Amino acid sequence: MATVIIYTTPWCPYCTRAKKLLDQKNVSYTEIDVSEHDARSKMVALTGGRTVPQLLINDQPTGGCDELHALEHSGKLDKLLSR
Repeated sequence: MATVIIYTTPWCPYCTRAKKLLDQKNVSYTEIDVSEHDARSKMVALTGGRTVPQLLINDQPTGGCDELHALEHSGKLDKLLSR
């Protein structure tokens, strides 16, 4: 199974939507709250994204909620998650 990291904030509806999709697919993920400490600067350095959510699948930046759902609709998400 793939390694999935999702950068979030507690009040973000897009974060909730992205996590819901991952949960529906029974994907284990590590959630990092960027409202704490200096996690946001690390997120930007790793993903290039400044908004949440930001996802890394197998250490590859995959974008945010819209990109995650686009991968799902195109059938590519399962391939990324099966590695």
